[in-house]
Amino acid sequence: MASHTGKRQSGRHRPPRVAVLIEASNAYARGLLKGIHRHVQEEGNWTIFLPEHGRGDPPLDALARWDGDGAIVRIETPAIARAVEALRTARGISVVDVSAAGLVPDLPCVETDDEAIGGMAAGHFLDREFQHFAFLGDTRFRWSENRRRAFVAAIESAGHEVDVFAASGGAADREDDAIEAWLVSLPKPLAVFTCYDIRGRQAIDACRRAEIAVPDAVAVLGVDDDELLCGLSSVPLSSIIPDAAGAGWQAASLLGQLMAGGRVERSLWLLPPLGVSSRQSTDTMWVDDPMVMKALRFIRRHACDGIKVADVAKEAGVTRRVLEAKFLRYVRHSVHEAIARVQFRRIEELLRSTELPLAAIAARTGFKHAEYLSVAFARRYRKPPSRWRAENR
Repeated sequence: MASHTGKRQSGRHRPPRVAVLIEASNAYARGLLKGIHRHVQEEGNWTIFLPEHGRGDPPLDALARWDGDGAIVRIETPAIARAVEALRTARGISVVDVSAAGLVPDLPCVETDDEAIGGMAAGHFLDREFQHFAFLGDTRFRWSENRRRAFVAAIESAGHEVDVFAASGGAADREDDAIEAWLVSLPKPLAVFTCYDIRGRQAIDACRRAEIAVPDAVAVLGVDDDELLCGLSSVPLSSIIPDAAGAGWQAASLLGQLMAGGRVERSLWLLPPLGVSSRQSTDTMWVDDPMVMKALRFIRRHACDGIKVADVAKEAGVTRRVLEAKFLRYVRHSVHEAIARVQFRRIEELLRSTELPLAAIAARTGFKHAEYLSVAFARRYRKPPSRWRAENR
């Protein structure tokens, strides 16, 4: 096991001075900052040095002049690695890394579990019975390659193949054209896992330009659950939720131990993802029956309009009895349950991301009364909507 010992302890009469070199330009980074903030509120009394900067571009001159006790840094470039090493050598400060790049291997590092993220993405698509899969990543980033390997391994273990587009952040116009051509060339229906939400939006935009229906022909899943990016996409983007706040809290906890002269007995902490935030871009299931697919598309579009099973059967052009039998065979649950799943996914989204009262949420999701929604929600989740909202904000 690796062993790390804090070399410098803060003075008794002042709080520890901690540099936090994490940009705030994306949802994952902001989650890290929230976790650090929570730890400081709960456990510490730190003076925080938080210079403004972009990803991979911290103010290294300011860092060189800074005099403190510890740092939490996202070390993503050789320049950042050199600056951090210089601080450790000259001043003996304690440092915790929160990047997957691994540029300073002997530092304690807290990161998301990319293998678990790739496996969760595979499960999300396999549960929807897809037969064709693809991965859109970014070869500049180690975490993207980690997610690709895990996704490919999980899909191949289920007996399928994955087509990979090795994007590398080239000229935007040429790359967009190449991604569009790639998506057009692949068999449909297609499940596309993208390494993070920016790539997910890029895939959805390429489908829009090529007039490929999302999610009916191509389903797209991202990572980071950046609410603004996902919501502003032309089709709202489903996304895996990493435990960024948990990673920030863990990094701050480790740094506190090191600054107090304690020891850290291992080098790497990996935090599993919290789940999938399902939105419209993967709100589909592929089955080898056109009538069932037609019914599922109708449900997806109208479940929150208060439709009943009879409405779905009429749209599909079959009797209710035939429709129910088909659903049990291909979808493995009833038509009523298919409607309810769409409704409750929308209810979750509104509870999590808005302050709407329950009556307004009921009206938007096909329930006539807030009281009925509350009872149905509590039966399904074993807790009232108010408690679920408080726990999932």
